[in-house]
Amino acid sequence: MEVVMIGQGGHSKVLADIARMDDLIKIIGYFDDKFTSMTTEDDVFFGPLSQASKIDQRNSNAKWVVAIGNNYLRKTIVKKLSFPRSKFTCLIHPSAIISPSAEIGYGTVIMPNVVINAGAKIKDHVIINTGAIVEHDTIIEDFVHISPNVTLTGSVIVKEGAHIGANATVIPSKIIGDWTVIGAGSTVIDSIPPFMTAVGVPAQFKTKAGDNVVEYKV
Repeated sequence: MEVVMIGQGGHSKVLADIARMDDLIKIIGYFDDKFTSMTTEDDVFFGPLSQASKIDQRNSNAKWVVAIGNNYLRKTIVKKLSFPRSKFTCLIHPSAIISPSAEIGYGTVIMPNVVINAGAKIKDHVIINTGAIVEHDTIIEDFVHISPNVTLTGSVIVKEGAHIGANATVIPSKIIGDWTVIGAGSTVIDSIPPFMTAVGVPAQFKTKAGDNVVEYKV
């Protein structure tokens, strides 16, 4: 499978390592707006995102991954590309343990030593970072970022665009609202509304962005 990555920063380095562990995956190019023109090196192309549609026409069987950690930027780029969902592929580290009954959406990436248990549903363009645990029947919606060593206990719901910081824990059956941020090391014992920042043990609301904040209206 030929894969095109969007973004060439720290996150893309990790994803490139995962891709190289699979002999069936070949990275054929990177798009990043730090490039001003198309170039080729060792049969891998590099270019600005404005050229993506042309490359897609030439490589219609290639799959794509948005290799950018920022949730808002991932959503912006996916919307701008307007590709069918099936154009995007998952990258899953071979050390991850994923239940056969779990569901993984398009464009989602799963890092080393992740555990995803029975009945979990991970939707599109989600990042499940190193060592995270996603327990049974948890639902993670589009464009979420689950940071390293997060524990989502059973039946948690994480809504679109939320970011859960490293080493945070969410107790069973709680809801993390759309585009909410949970601080690193926090313990969530109550559901958190949309567009909030919550930190601490137990997690407490710190700021509210407001439902009409422009940057979230992609």
